[in-house]
Amino acid sequence: MATIYTQADSNIRKTWLLLTGFLVFIIAIGWLFSYLLDSNAILYFAVFLSIVMSFGSYWWSDKIVLSMYRAQPLEHNQNSELYHVVENLCITAGLPVPKLYIIPESQPTAFATGRDKNHAVVAVTQGILNRLDKSELQGVLAHELSHIGNKDMLLSTIVAILAGVVAMLANMFLRVSWWSGGRRSRDEEGNAGAILAIIGILAAILVPIAATLVQLAISRKREFLADADGALLTRYPEGLARALEKISSDQTPMNIRNEATASLFIDDPHKGKQKTHWFAKLFMTHPPIEERIAALRDMQV
Repeated sequence: MATIYTQADSNIRKTWLLLTGFLVFIIAIGWLFSYLLDSNAILYFAVFLSIVMSFGSYWWSDKIVLSMYRAQPLEHNQNSELYHVVENLCITAGLPVPKLYIIPESQPTAFATGRDKNHAVVAVTQGILNRLDKSELQGVLAHELSHIGNKDMLLSTIVAILAGVVAMLANMFLRVSWWSGGRRSRDEEGNAGAILAIIGILAAILVPIAATLVQLAISRKREFLADADGALLTRYPEGLARALEKISSDQTPMNIRNEATASLFIDDPHKGKQKTHWFAKLFMTHPPIEERIAALRDMQV
């Protein structure tokens, strides 16, 4: 039987292993494209532009997402019980109390956002307040606070930068290759240059897909980690397990749908048929809900 601590440690190690592999992967791809085009300019430009774009996203993404879902600030006198639950969890976690928002949606779900723990936001839907009991709501809020404490907003921004670099490198390589005919492959004699050019084109097509898969894998690991840390905060894994059961079984659709923000929520808000095939799981923003529930119920407090 795994303890909460071993579950958290395992997920942290796997996340950083994936991130390290991602960095090595990008360096290798950058070297290949630069070598084939006989120029480092494409690599420098792509990195610079991706960082600038992601910097803006890091600073203002919370305001954009809250506005997108029509979230409204929740004052203490509007729901003092919710505030007290969050305050108690924050004391246990050693975190500042985040701003609370309510989303006028019937689907039971929640998310955390913000650039750091001092500028964090936790948003809950009206549906989750209506459906969950206190212990279940505690589990959900502890999960979201764990995302804040684990700096998942920063990590997701870093991974988004890396994935953006890969996509931009691939796009620029294909464009430059099209117009120039592949600088190095044209200059080199024999079949070696042509083979390298073919490898480069295949890499430019496939590596953005691979980068997305790594990004999604890291997202799924952080969900497992937030589950474990959330259970550690409440000392009651069953509360979050029951909450996930209710959230996953509720088929109420979101009125506002945006695939780009699906990974923010405690579970994929775009309800549909559960994906169980291993290939389909690779493209999921969250781990299968039954695996998360099983992991929580396997924990010892």
